[in-house]
This record gives sequence, structure tokens and C-alpha cells, in this order.
Amino acid sequence: MKNLAFLALILLSVSFSYGQCNKDLLLTSSKTEYFDDADALQRSVDEESTIEINKNQIIIKGGDNPTMTGTIDATKSIDCNWSTAFKEGKTVLKAVFKDPNEGEFHVTFTIEGKAGVVTALMEIDETPDRKIKVVLTSYKEK
Repeated sequence: MKNLAFLALILLSVSFSYGQCNKDLLLTSSKTEYFDDADALQRSVDEESTIEINKNQIIIKGGDNPTMTGTIDATKSIDCNWSTAFKEGKTVLKAVFKDPNEGEFHVTFTIEGKAGVVTALMEIDETPDRKIKVVLTSYKEK
């Protein structure tokens, strides 16, 4: 369960980098928020993570958790519309992560920038009652 939550956080962050439309990115986040299906905040955790995104993969590293790698499903993704890079816009991606202990997870990432604040929301198809949101603290092209 811990790996699933960590995966969700990372995936969200990863989504944003790809959200800048086909660029290889390195993203960082320092806080993760967990919501239920009614969008009520359940808990908030201060934790640092990095997310690498390219056109095929999302690689999430952070804390004591193992590195997670997901495959972006280009046949089901990508909605990318940014009027101002890393400030105003939105990207939606779909990815599949495989966890040796918990199986396969299908994830939808929505990265959205409003007034210069960029957040990533991760929803896992297999657990529709939970959502994970992060605010990105930095992002750069690789």
C-alpha cells in the first residue's frame, strides 16, 4: 500500500514534465496530499521526490521507497495544451506501472498550471476512492 501511494505521487509529478509536450524533464516535489473520492483531504506528507519523464517512461525516486518505472501509453494519452510553459495549461497522461508485490496499476495524471502554480493529480484506476496530489517545486528540461 505504501508503494502504491508513493507511486501515485511520483506519477503525478512525472505527468507534469511530460505535460510540457514531448520534452524530457526532471521534476521535483516536496509535499504529497492524499484525498478520498469526495476530494476531502485525508493526510499531507512532507517528502521529497524526483520524477524523470521522457516520451516513453516515467521514473520516480524518493525517500526510502524503491525506484518505480512506468510506461506511458501514447495510444491513450496525451492531451497537452499549455499557453505559457510551466505556468498556464494542462496535460493529461495515461501510464501503466508494475509493482512486483501489488501487480499492475493504470494511472491517469492530470497536470495543471494556474497562475504559475503547477500541480499534478494522480488517479489510479484500481483504487478510485483515493487521489494523490503534489505541488511541483522545480522542473527543468533534461
